[in-house]
Amino acid sequence: MDMQMRADLVRWRLEGQAVARISVSGARGSTPREAGTFMLLTQAQQSGTIGGGDLEWNAIHHARALLRGGGARVEQRISLGGNSGQCCGGEVVLVLDVPCADELDRILARLEDMRRHQPLLLLFGAGHVGRALAHVLAPLPLRLAWSDSRPHEFGAVIPHGVMVYDDGDWEQLVASAPPNSGALVLTQSHALDSLIVASILERGDFRYVGLIGSATKRRRFEAGFRHIGLSEARIATMVCPIGDQGVRDKRPAVIAALVAAEIVTRFLHPVQAEGTG
Repeated sequence: MDMQMRADLVRWRLEGQAVARISVSGARGSTPREAGTFMLLTQAQQSGTIGGGDLEWNAIHHARALLRGGGARVEQRISLGGNSGQCCGGEVVLVLDVPCADELDRILARLEDMRRHQPLLLLFGAGHVGRALAHVLAPLPLRLAWSDSRPHEFGAVIPHGVMVYDDGDWEQLVASAPPNSGALVLTQSHALDSLIVASILERGDFRYVGLIGSATKRRRFEAGFRHIGLSEARIATMVCPIGDQGVRDKRPAVIAALVAAEIVTRFLHPVQAEGTG
Protein backbone atom coordinates (compact mmCIF):
# COMPACT_ATOMS: atom_id res chain seq x y z
CA MET A 1 0.00 0.00 0.00
CA ASP A 2 1.80 3.08 -1.18
CA MET A 3 1.58 6.25 -3.25
CA GLN A 4 1.26 4.20 -6.43
CA MET A 5 -1.94 2.63 -5.15
CA ARG A 6 -3.27 6.06 -4.23
CA ALA A 7 -2.39 7.41 -7.68
CA ASP A 8 -4.05 4.42 -9.34
CA LEU A 9 -7.23 4.86 -7.31
CA VAL A 10 -7.42 8.58 -8.07
CA ARG A 11 -6.99 7.87 -11.79
CA TRP A 12 -9.59 5.10 -11.84
CA ARG A 13 -12.14 7.35 -10.13
CA LEU A 14 -11.50 10.18 -12.58
CA GLU A 15 -12.04 7.69 -15.40
CA GLY A 16 -15.28 6.51 -13.82
CA GLN A 17 -14.13 2.92 -13.42
CA ALA A 18 -15.71 0.58 -10.89
CA VAL A 19 -13.24 -0.57 -8.25
CA ALA A 20 -13.17 -3.76 -6.19
CA ARG A 21 -11.16 -4.47 -3.06
CA ILE A 22 -9.59 -7.69 -1.80
CA SER A 23 -8.63 -7.55 1.89
CA VAL A 24 -6.82 -9.98 4.15
CA SER A 25 -9.03 -9.76 7.23
CA GLY A 26 -7.38 -12.63 9.06
CA ALA A 27 -4.14 -14.60 8.87
CA ARG A 28 -2.95 -17.59 10.88
CA GLY A 29 0.35 -19.41 10.57
CA SER A 30 2.57 -19.00 7.53
CA THR A 31 0.80 -16.78 4.98
CA PRO A 32 1.91 -14.65 2.02
CA ARG A 33 0.72 -11.37 3.61
CA GLU A 34 -0.47 -10.21 7.00
CA ALA A 35 -3.95 -9.23 8.17
CA GLY A 36 -4.83 -5.69 7.11
CA THR A 37 -3.24 -6.02 3.67
CA PHE A 38 -5.48 -5.12 0.75
CA MET A 39 -5.35 -4.60 -2.99
CA LEU A 40 -7.59 -2.75 -5.43
CA LEU A 41 -8.58 -3.67 -8.95
CA THR A 42 -10.72 -2.80 -11.93
CA GLN A 43 -11.79 -5.12 -14.73
CA ALA A 44 -8.45 -4.60 -16.47
CA GLN A 45 -5.92 -3.40 -13.89
CA GLN A 46 -4.81 -4.00 -10.32
CA SER A 47 -2.79 -2.18 -7.67
CA GLY A 48 -1.13 -3.73 -4.65
CA THR A 49 -0.95 -7.43 -3.81
CA ILE A 50 -2.22 -9.89 -1.23
CA GLY A 51 0.70 -12.19 -1.95
CA GLY A 52 0.46 -13.51 -5.49
CA GLY A 53 0.16 -17.11 -6.55
CA ASP A 54 -3.09 -19.04 -6.87
CA LEU A 55 -4.47 -17.30 -3.79
CA GLU A 56 -4.38 -13.90 -5.46
CA TRP A 57 -5.24 -15.20 -8.93
CA ASN A 58 -8.45 -16.82 -7.73
CA ALA A 59 -9.38 -13.85 -5.54
CA ILE A 60 -8.98 -11.48 -8.48
CA HIS A 61 -11.19 -13.73 -10.62
CA HIS A 62 -13.95 -13.66 -7.99
CA ALA A 63 -13.58 -9.93 -7.33
CA ARG A 64 -13.99 -9.14 -11.03
CA ALA A 65 -17.09 -11.31 -11.07
CA LEU A 66 -18.43 -9.06 -8.31
CA LEU A 67 -17.69 -6.02 -10.45
CA ARG A 68 -19.51 -7.50 -13.42
CA GLY A 69 -22.52 -8.75 -11.55
CA GLY A 70 -22.79 -6.23 -8.75
CA GLY A 71 -22.58 -8.95 -6.13
CA ALA A 72 -22.51 -8.42 -2.38
CA ARG A 73 -19.54 -8.67 -0.05
CA VAL A 74 -17.93 -12.14 0.00
CA GLU A 75 -15.81 -13.70 2.75
CA GLN A 76 -13.51 -16.62 1.96
CA ARG A 77 -11.58 -18.77 4.47
CA ILE A 78 -8.70 -20.48 2.68
CA SER A 79 -6.24 -23.08 3.96
CA LEU A 80 -2.93 -22.73 2.15
CA GLY A 81 -2.22 -26.37 1.58
CA GLY A 82 -3.65 -29.43 -0.09
CA ASN A 83 -5.56 -28.38 -3.21
CA SER A 84 -5.15 -24.63 -2.67
CA GLY A 85 -2.24 -24.38 -5.12
CA GLN A 86 0.05 -23.08 -2.35
CA CYS A 87 1.90 -24.87 0.42
CA CYS A 88 2.50 -22.14 3.02
CA GLY A 89 0.53 -24.16 5.54
CA GLY A 90 -1.35 -21.28 7.14
CA GLU A 91 -4.85 -19.97 6.75
CA VAL A 92 -6.18 -16.64 5.49
CA VAL A 93 -9.57 -14.98 5.52
CA LEU A 94 -10.23 -12.83 2.47
CA VAL A 95 -12.98 -10.25 2.09
CA LEU A 96 -14.00 -9.24 -1.43
CA ASP A 97 -16.19 -6.18 -1.90
CA VAL A 98 -17.01 -3.24 -4.16
CA PRO A 99 -16.57 -0.11 -2.00
CA CYS A 100 -19.01 2.76 -2.36
CA ALA A 101 -17.83 6.30 -3.14
CA ASP A 102 -17.60 7.25 0.55
CA GLU A 103 -15.57 4.15 1.32
CA LEU A 104 -13.20 4.92 -1.55
CA ASP A 105 -12.72 8.38 -0.03
CA ARG A 106 -11.80 6.71 3.25
CA ILE A 107 -9.34 4.42 1.47
CA LEU A 108 -7.67 7.44 -0.13
CA ALA A 109 -7.42 9.16 3.24
CA ARG A 110 -6.00 6.00 4.81
CA LEU A 111 -3.34 5.67 2.12
CA GLU A 112 -2.33 9.31 2.55
CA ASP A 113 -2.15 8.92 6.33
CA MET A 114 0.02 5.83 5.95
CA ARG A 115 2.31 7.78 3.64
CA ARG A 116 2.69 10.63 6.14
CA HIS A 117 3.73 8.18 8.85
CA GLN A 118 6.33 6.36 6.79
CA PRO A 119 9.96 7.05 7.81
CA LEU A 120 11.86 9.74 5.92
CA LEU A 121 15.05 8.86 4.05
CA LEU A 122 17.27 11.68 2.77
CA LEU A 123 19.27 10.85 -0.36
CA PHE A 124 22.08 13.31 -1.06
CA GLY A 125 23.56 13.04 -4.54
CA ALA A 126 22.17 12.53 -8.02
CA GLY A 127 25.15 10.95 -9.71
CA HIS A 128 25.13 7.49 -11.28
CA VAL A 129 24.63 5.63 -7.98
CA GLY A 130 22.23 8.25 -6.64
CA ARG A 131 19.98 7.92 -9.68
CA ALA A 132 20.04 4.13 -9.46
CA LEU A 133 19.20 4.31 -5.76
CA ALA A 134 16.29 6.70 -6.27
CA HIS A 135 14.62 4.26 -8.65
CA VAL A 136 15.25 1.23 -6.41
CA LEU A 137 14.19 2.93 -3.17
CA ALA A 138 11.10 4.73 -4.46
CA PRO A 139 8.76 1.69 -4.22
CA LEU A 140 9.78 0.93 -0.61
CA PRO A 141 7.57 1.95 2.34
CA LEU A 142 9.39 5.18 3.05
CA ARG A 143 9.31 8.84 2.05
CA LEU A 144 12.31 9.61 -0.13
CA ALA A 145 13.72 13.16 -0.29
CA TRP A 146 16.37 13.47 -3.00
CA SER A 147 18.79 16.40 -2.90
CA ASP A 148 21.40 17.73 -5.32
CA SER A 149 22.31 21.28 -6.33
CA ARG A 150 22.65 20.23 -10.00
CA PRO A 151 19.11 20.03 -11.45
CA HIS A 152 20.27 18.38 -14.67
CA GLU A 153 21.67 15.37 -12.77
CA PHE A 154 18.31 14.01 -11.63
CA GLY A 155 17.61 12.59 -15.08
CA ALA A 156 14.59 12.78 -17.34
CA VAL A 157 12.35 10.58 -15.17
CA ILE A 158 11.82 11.16 -11.45
CA PRO A 159 10.40 8.07 -9.71
CA HIS A 160 6.81 8.46 -8.59
CA GLY A 161 6.43 9.91 -5.10
CA VAL A 162 10.05 11.06 -4.71
CA MET A 163 10.48 14.60 -3.37
CA VAL A 164 13.23 16.44 -5.28
CA TYR A 165 15.25 19.33 -3.84
CA ASP A 166 17.61 21.01 -6.30
CA ASP A 167 18.39 24.22 -4.38
CA GLY A 168 21.46 22.83 -2.60
CA ASP A 169 20.02 23.65 0.84
CA TRP A 170 21.02 20.39 2.48
CA GLU A 171 21.22 22.08 5.89
CA GLN A 172 17.48 22.72 5.91
CA LEU A 173 16.70 19.14 4.95
CA VAL A 174 18.84 17.80 7.78
CA ALA A 175 17.49 20.29 10.30
CA SER A 176 13.83 19.67 9.46
CA ALA A 177 14.00 15.87 9.32
CA PRO A 178 12.08 14.22 12.17
CA PRO A 179 13.86 11.94 14.66
CA ASN A 180 14.51 8.39 13.42
CA SER A 181 14.99 9.54 9.84
CA GLY A 182 17.69 8.03 7.65
CA ALA A 183 20.26 9.42 5.24
CA LEU A 184 22.34 8.18 2.34
CA VAL A 185 25.20 10.52 1.48
CA LEU A 186 26.90 10.17 -1.92
CA THR A 187 27.49 13.60 -3.39
CA GLN A 188 30.09 14.56 -5.98
CA SER A 189 32.30 16.12 -3.27
CA HIS A 190 34.03 14.43 -0.35
CA ALA A 191 34.09 17.77 1.46
CA LEU A 192 30.32 18.10 1.09
CA ASP A 193 29.86 14.47 2.15
CA SER A 194 31.80 15.26 5.32
CA LEU A 195 29.74 18.35 6.12
CA ILE A 196 26.44 16.54 5.66
CA VAL A 197 27.42 13.45 7.67
CA ALA A 198 28.92 15.56 10.48
CA SER A 199 25.71 17.60 10.70
CA ILE A 200 23.61 14.44 10.94
CA LEU A 201 25.88 12.82 13.51
CA GLU A 202 25.80 15.98 15.61
CA ARG A 203 22.00 15.62 15.80
CA GLY A 204 22.42 12.10 17.09
CA ASP A 205 18.85 10.97 16.46
CA PHE A 206 18.94 9.52 12.93
CA ARG A 207 18.17 5.82 12.72
CA TYR A 208 20.51 5.25 9.78
CA VAL A 209 23.44 7.28 8.38
CA GLY A 210 25.07 5.77 5.30
CA LEU A 211 28.09 7.14 3.48
CA ILE A 212 29.34 5.85 0.16
CA GLY A 213 33.03 5.05 0.03
CA SER A 214 35.80 2.69 1.03
CA ALA A 215 37.25 1.71 4.39
CA THR A 216 40.01 4.26 3.71
CA LYS A 217 37.44 7.03 3.25
CA ARG A 218 35.79 5.99 6.49
CA ARG A 219 39.06 6.25 8.43
CA ARG A 220 39.73 9.73 7.04
CA PHE A 221 36.24 10.91 7.88
CA GLU A 222 36.45 9.41 11.37
CA ALA A 223 39.65 11.36 12.02
CA GLY A 224 38.00 14.58 10.87
CA PHE A 225 34.95 13.97 13.03
CA ARG A 226 37.12 13.37 16.10
CA HIS A 227 38.91 16.62 15.37
CA ILE A 228 35.65 18.59 15.57
CA GLY A 229 34.70 16.87 18.81
CA LEU A 230 32.22 14.21 17.79
CA SER A 231 32.09 11.31 20.23
CA GLU A 232 33.19 7.81 19.30
CA ALA A 233 29.64 6.60 19.95
CA ARG A 234 28.23 9.04 17.39
CA ILE A 235 30.94 8.25 14.84
CA ALA A 236 30.32 4.52 15.23
CA THR A 237 26.73 4.92 14.02
CA MET A 238 27.95 5.89 10.53
CA VAL A 239 27.63 3.07 7.99
CA CYS A 240 30.54 3.14 5.55
CA PRO A 241 30.99 1.40 3.18
CA ILE A 242 27.27 1.11 2.42
CA GLY A 243 25.76 -2.09 1.06
CA ASP A 244 28.82 -4.06 2.14
CA GLN A 245 27.68 -7.67 1.74
CA GLY A 246 30.91 -9.11 0.42
CA VAL A 247 29.99 -8.51 -3.22
CA ARG A 248 32.74 -6.73 -5.14
CA ASP A 249 30.78 -5.11 -7.94
CA LYS A 250 30.93 -1.36 -8.56
CA ARG A 251 28.21 -1.08 -11.18
CA PRO A 252 25.64 1.52 -10.00
CA ALA A 253 22.65 -0.79 -10.38
CA VAL A 254 24.32 -3.52 -8.32
CA ILE A 255 25.41 -1.06 -5.63
CA ALA A 256 21.84 0.28 -5.49
CA ALA A 257 20.41 -3.22 -5.04
CA LEU A 258 22.83 -4.01 -2.21
CA VAL A 259 22.18 -0.69 -0.48
CA ALA A 260 18.41 -1.11 -0.83
CA ALA A 261 18.68 -4.45 0.98
CA GLU A 262 20.64 -2.72 3.72
CA ILE A 263 17.99 0.00 4.02
CA VAL A 264 15.32 -2.64 4.52
CA THR A 265 17.25 -4.52 7.20
CA ARG A 266 18.90 -1.60 9.01
CA PHE A 267 16.44 1.26 8.55
CA LEU A 268 12.95 -0.11 7.97
CA HIS A 269 13.39 -3.01 10.44
CA PRO A 270 10.58 -5.20 9.14
CA VAL A 271 8.90 -7.65 11.52
CA GLN A 272 10.14 -11.11 10.69
CA ALA A 273 7.27 -13.18 9.39
CA GLU A 274 6.99 -16.92 9.84
CA GLY A 275 7.35 -17.40 6.11
CA THR A 276 5.99 -16.46 2.75
CA GLY A 277 3.73 -18.33 0.42
